[in-house]
Amino acid sequence: MDRRAYPSDVDDETDHFVLPYLALTPEDAPQRKFPLREVLNALLWMSRTGAQWDFLPHDLPPAEVVRSQAKRWFEAGCFENAVHDLRLLSRVQQQRGGEPTAIIIDRRTLQRTPERGHRAGFDGAKKRKGTKVHLAVDTLGHLLTLTTSPTNEQDRTQVEALCHNAQELTGGMLEVVFADQGDTGEHALEATRKSNIELVVVKRPDASRGFVLLPKRWVVERSFAWLSRFRRLGRDLERLSSTLVGFHFVATCVLLLTKLRPFFG
Repeated sequence: MDRRAYPSDVDDETDHFVLPYLALTPEDAPQRKFPLREVLNALLWMSRTGAQWDFLPHDLPPAEVVRSQAKRWFEAGCFENAVHDLRLLSRVQQQRGGEPTAIIIDRRTLQRTPERGHRAGFDGAKKRKGTKVHLAVDTLGHLLTLTTSPTNEQDRTQVEALCHNAQELTGGMLEVVFADQGDTGEHALEATRKSNIELVVVKRPDASRGFVLLPKRWVVERSFAWLSRFRRLGRDLERLSSTLVGFHFVATCVLLLTKLRPFFG
């Protein structure tokens, strides 16, 4: 394959970092017909373009190979593991502690597609039918964990899962979570207490109109903007929610690798 035709998000230096996370079988395993690098390039092409699997260029591995390998990577949490270590490196590079003590949570709604009808809900506030993606990021905007839910489900119901997962990932280091007004109430408060985290609700100023830059909250909004550069995440195109989660970690892995490229160089 002429790599110049399909520029990779992973250069030769960072290639040595990410590929070991993806080696579920030995490189010389008899069932392996395509190099991991080529399959990874195809998956990155999919995440960037948002194309259908059958539209993969012919000089990349076949769609069925990339799709089945991506499913195995997602189920094994390969990209989650890579993102965890990359986040640690990024924080140390910026002279922060390896694990955060504060996180920010928020969500966005992805427009449904016909294939996703079985798990889409109707958001009465935004007048949209789709899937909500709930993110938990640290104060630098690095993704820790995420969940998905139908849009008609209450936002605060995902607070417990986000806080629990984030607390486990950080080894119990979290002390505070910043949230928006949608996470007010006893349910959200009790959910954060279960994980021994203080809930701080960042409210919009009274009588404010238009765009308002809210303290802490802008960090997670920026993370959503970073992820929106990947067209695969522009809509809910996946049959399985685990695949949607997996593509978010693929995108985050690319973003962190790009950010740390001078470090690897």
